[in-house]
Amino acid sequence: MKPRYGVLVWLLFAAFHLEAESIRVLITGDMQVSLHNPEGVSMPLSYVSSVVIALDQETRFFRGVSLELTVPQTFLPYYGSLAIVLYADLDTIPDPGITDIGGRQISFELVPNKIQTVYHIPLRTAHGLRTTPYTSVPTGIIPPSAFPILFRLMPVIKGLSEEIESMVFQLHVKPILTNEGAVRIGFRYPEQLPGKPFILLVDDVLIERTEEAQFLREGEHHLVILSDAYRNESRRFLVERGKILDITIELQDPTPLIIFEAPENTRIYFDNELVEDTQRSYPVEPGGHEVKFQMSDYSIIRPLIVQKGKTYKVALTVDVMVSESE
Repeated sequence: MKPRYGVLVWLLFAAFHLEAESIRVLITGDMQVSLHNPEGVSMPLSYVSSVVIALDQETRFFRGVSLELTVPQTFLPYYGSLAIVLYADLDTIPDPGITDIGGRQISFELVPNKIQTVYHIPLRTAHGLRTTPYTSVPTGIIPPSAFPILFRLMPVIKGLSEEIESMVFQLHVKPILTNEGAVRIGFRYPEQLPGKPFILLVDDVLIERTEEAQFLREGEHHLVILSDAYRNESRRFLVERGKILDITIELQDPTPLIIFEAPENTRIYFDNELVEDTQRSYPVEPGGHEVKFQMSDYSIIRPLIVQKGKTYKVALTVDVMVSESE
């Protein structure tokens, strides 16, 4: 059946407006756009179906929503008979079935004359979404506060054939993510030093609200902790797109530690005090110290300058050198 283009042009002109309107639609169901399901969800539709598209609560990583409509091959000869209409600012979230609903029309477009069409709905400024031969941006920015939105398939001519009435259309919805992720940094304090001040730097930027998630571009980043009360920390971490990385930092007592290592039967003296147990580390005061290793009648004495917040390993090694001469 050929579409009636005179009626069609009038409908296109009359239907596109930005005022709220009341419509009666057949709600097939709802589709959730979620960060936890970046691959998206699909739903079959008829030629008069509508579906509610809602956003998950976490939208910080969303720059848009992708709507991919697939039509059967048998629909192509009927180009001009169906339109896609989008509504925002719905006055209610309807249950499946025939219902009356109010909303603001944000887009009206004929179902394109091709098997698969992808629409990108921008959610934020500087979204970078553009119409191309493969995708269409049918509307301006629709902020998350305007969701859920309604996707509607609607006849624009009368007397549709039974063939169209029996067709099944497929809608696939998924998020379009930014190139950002986030890191959430937690801290555990030494029992003897709770709640002391420290400075947190991420990529050399001072983080004042350390309890909040830090949003960063995907890729490798660097954090540093500086403090007079705890040991300084430095580590690298990797942020993935659309994901929040949790890191827990064990803040350490800055008292210097010394670990001793020597051959068996060696006596070790630290500042003239015998080291009884070489299997553990010893806290010491910053400053100058002296270490003595004694094996039978042979002894070695070495000075040691200890700095706050560092760990030192003092080891005596015995080596055998073999040389050959003619």
